[in-house]
Order: sequence, then structure tokens, then C-alpha cells
Amino acid sequence: MRPAAPASAPAPAPAPRNVPSFHEMWRQLEPVGRHAASGGYRRFAWTGADSDCRAWFEEQARTRRLTYEVDRNGNQWAWLGDPARGDAVVTGSHLDSVPDGGAFDGPLGVVSAFAALDELRRRGTHRARPLGIVNFGDEEGARFGLACVGSRLTTGALTVEQAHRLTDGDGITLPQAMEAAGHDPDAIGADPGRLDRIGAFVELHVEQGRALDLSGDRVGIASAIWPHGRWRFDFRGEANHAGTTRLADRRDPMLSYAETVLAARREAELAGAVATFGKIAVEPNGVNAIPSLVRGWLDSRAPDQERLDAVVDGVREAARVHAAAHGVDLDVERESFTPVVEFDHALRDELARILGSGTDLTVPVLGTGAGHDAGILSARVPTAMLFVRNPTGVSHSPAEHATEDDCVAGVLALADVLEGLVRT
Repeated sequence: MRPAAPASAPAPAPAPRNVPSFHEMWRQLEPVGRHAASGGYRRFAWTGADSDCRAWFEEQARTRRLTYEVDRNGNQWAWLGDPARGDAVVTGSHLDSVPDGGAFDGPLGVVSAFAALDELRRRGTHRARPLGIVNFGDEEGARFGLACVGSRLTTGALTVEQAHRLTDGDGITLPQAMEAAGHDPDAIGADPGRLDRIGAFVELHVEQGRALDLSGDRVGIASAIWPHGRWRFDFRGEANHAGTTRLADRRDPMLSYAETVLAARREAELAGAVATFGKIAVEPNGVNAIPSLVRGWLDSRAPDQERLDAVVDGVREAARVHAAAHGVDLDVERESFTPVVEFDHALRDELARILGSGTDLTVPVLGTGAGHDAGILSARVPTAMLFVRNPTGVSHSPAEHATEDDCVAGVLALADVLEGLVRT
């Protein structure tokens, strides 16, 4: 039984009729930015696919008669109630993707947010706090190489100067891309006033692993995000002819890079961490040419800072040794870093209490190696996360999946959490 609404709570506004269901919203969004050959998604920041996703979000907000706005950093917001009152409860996620990513990473949280709001209206929930839904821009960092740009700008974790230096693979800067999409790049920057409105942020996300599948649970609560970062390794050798240059005369940076990739796997195994070279750029990139430059990006994550440092230091030292052995120059630059994020314990405990109230349900608490906007916001506002079971355990791939039943369970869990929070 749900507790009675406080006497001061305003009566719920009448819900619009014929709003699209979770499944209808999912079908509307499903084809946007989908690549025909791979079956994956290419929804990159400030592109046509991103614009289509943003138009979809605005349509959902206006269909539900929510107050719609775009903030100075390009993040989209939909409000039920007046956010200027403060202490708002906000949910949502992102709509962009990694290259050829899956359908669920990000969009599941946004679609579920609208569906959960619809559920609260069906229940006739009385609110004592405003309720917001957000789509954070450029969470994946697929285009400009930095994750969570929208939330980092909002919290001040990314400065305007740093943002203006971000460049995509075609040499287009972030300001140029924003301006081409109709957004003012000179307006970006920290937005403390907006953050002051938020009393709690809860992000629902598909699990990017198999913990829930192995435990048999449909929904879980996040405990913490592992510390993680990205490092760029530049191996500079000497371009030469692949057919006429003796092996002994070569300064081939590809050899140093390949040996470093293997070293990263060894260091990660030793530390109980993960390390991945998943992106590479080669110059001059000719089949019959020895490279002059091999640039590789290391992504590494670990349960704690000590183990992350051990992995990265080990990989850096191995790269130095291998580069020296082949007469190759080496530069290593850290491009991004996020320390360990412990989600707000009081809010996490409240989620567990709400979801377990009146039932025998035990909701597992999980750590995660994946970064999220909730992790960035945690430095400024109380944040929490819900995970929905992913039976494949696969993410950042078209094989990413969640069943319809589990998605519905996620929506209802999110609705219960939001109801418990907005009534207090």
C-alpha cells in the first residue's frame, strides 16, 4: 500500500490522452540513426541522426504537455511542475551512441522515463516535488573523443576553453558542429543554477554486463562506478617502402603498438581490471608503406584507483621499452579521467527501501565499469542508478539486448522510485 499524499501536495494535472506507450515510443525511435549494413546505431553528437533524436524527445515532451527547454549546453529537459521551485526529482539518460552501438544504451533510460511519468499519471500520484526528464548531449563521446560532454559542461568538469578545443576526425571543432546544428557555442559553460534545482537524479540504464542475468534478477541498483580514463599513445617511426626496406633498417611503430596492446591485456589480467585498445589511427595508412605514425587509444577501468594506476603505469612502461627497442619515439597523453564514483548512499538506500516495500523483493546492488552522466552529476547532486537485465551481457554492439518483460519491469521500478521520491 502506498502512503497517503501529504495534505500540501498539489492535485495531479490531468494527463493528455493517447500518449504513446513504451512499445510505441521504442518503435518510433528504433530506426533513427540505424546503419543498414551493421544493424547498429550511428547517432553522433550534432549530426542529422542526433537532430532526429532530439526532435523525437521534444515531441514526447510536448505530447505530454510538459514544459520543454534546451539548456545552454544543448541538453534537453522536460518538466512536470515548476523546476524553479527547486528540489526536483530528475530522471533520464542520453540518446547518442557509440559507432555501431546497440539500441538500449541510453535510449532505454529516456524512453523509460517518459513511460514512468505516464504510469505516475495513471496512478494519480500527488507530487510534492517537480519531476524532470533529461536527454544529456554527447554522452558517448563518439565524435569528439570525450564522454559525457553535456553533463561535464553543466557541472563545470569540462571548461569552455577545453570544449572549444575538441575536434572530430574531420577537423570540425565542437563549436563549429554546434553552430551548424543551430546551437550557440558561445553560450556553453557551467550551469550551477540549473543544478541547484535538482534534489535527486535517478538514471535507468541497461546493464552492460551479465551480473543480473547470472543472479536471475530483472532490476538492480548501482553502488559505484569504477575509476576509468582514456590515454592516447603516439608511436612515431619512419615511413618507408614495405617492399624494399630491410627489416633491420626499419623504424616501424606498428610493432611497438602491437606489443603494447598485448602488454595491456597482461597488465589488466594481473590487476583484476580491464584495458582495451579499441581505436587506432595510422599514417600514411598505405598497404605498401611502413607507417610513420601509429596512434592508439587505451581505455582502462578498475575497481579502485590503485589498480587502475598499476595498469596504466605498466602499459606506459611496456610501451616505452618496446618503442626504444624499435627506434620509435613515444608520447602518451591522458585525454580524460573519471575517479571512482560512490553513488549517494542515502539515495541508494531509499531506492532499495522503495523497491522492497511491501514485497519480498531483494534488489541486488552492483558495481559497474561503465561511465554515465549520473557519475558526472554525482559531484554536485545526489544521484542513483537502476540497471535492467541484459541477457547477452553485450553492450556497445548491435547484440545488446533486454527483453520486453524486463523493460516493463524497469519502467515499473522507475515509476515506483519516482513516486516515492516526488511524494516526500
